[in-house]
Amino acid sequence: MPPSSRPEPPPCHAMGAHCRGLRVILRVSTLEDGPGSADHESTWLMGHTERITFLSDLWEDDGDLYVAAELQVPCRFLSEAMEGRPARCEAHGFTGRSAGPRPERAPRQLGSDRFRIVDGGHLVSRALPPMSPPPRSLPIRENLNPCATAACRTADNRRGAACCRDLQIEIMCTSRERRLEALVRARRSPLLCKISRESPFSLSAEMISACGFLLEDGISCGLHGRTRSDGRPAKPDLCSQWPAGGEITHPGCVLAVK
Repeated sequence: MPPSSRPEPPPCHAMGAHCRGLRVILRVSTLEDGPGSADHESTWLMGHTERITFLSDLWEDDGDLYVAAELQVPCRFLSEAMEGRPARCEAHGFTGRSAGPRPERAPRQLGSDRFRIVDGGHLVSRALPPMSPPPRSLPIRENLNPCATAACRTADNRRGAACCRDLQIEIMCTSRERRLEALVRARRSPLLCKISRESPFSLSAEMISACGFLLEDGISCGLHGRTRSDGRPAKPDLCSQWPAGGEITHPGCVLAVK
């Protein structure tokens, strides 16, 4: 990256929790398409728990749903503590503790067909029995699941199920919140990258944070083939549709136009 394109260091005054992670408000979904659609989108976003800690219940404001969260992505200027040496800010020269221990990852698969999903606008535990006979993990083309052996990879070059390992987020940050914007833009890439101003009120970004509904093979989805009590699919609808060719963003995706 050319030096002129590197973000300026945020205007910090000391080491602190903001060096290791960042507390923000995320826009989760809109209620324009009804609460059912919002449940699906909220389940999808709040399923990505690898590097996102959700700190609050969902709340509604002017037709949109929001949640408080901590993005567990360190600042690019943080030099981690080593034996005999404290953590250091390479931008300002501060030394000291950058944060306490990271919160434990909140599970989304609870065992015995129980999962944590968003239902009725709330993150709740639900029994989600599989349909009989269970379908395959993804929509099927010619009786095969091409994603099972795909060479797709996320921006950190980890291979497999890339679309379940990264996501687009919208961070509420007005154009006047300059320190917050500087802290967002200073996060370590590619864990948080492709940051742009979505509107005068928010920033968009791509984040690597794997979905908590992935099974042990790292590809299959634990919600696939399961239903809610009202008959709706448990799996978010946006995870059950093949993307259009123009939406392919991961190198090695088998659906990319050749």
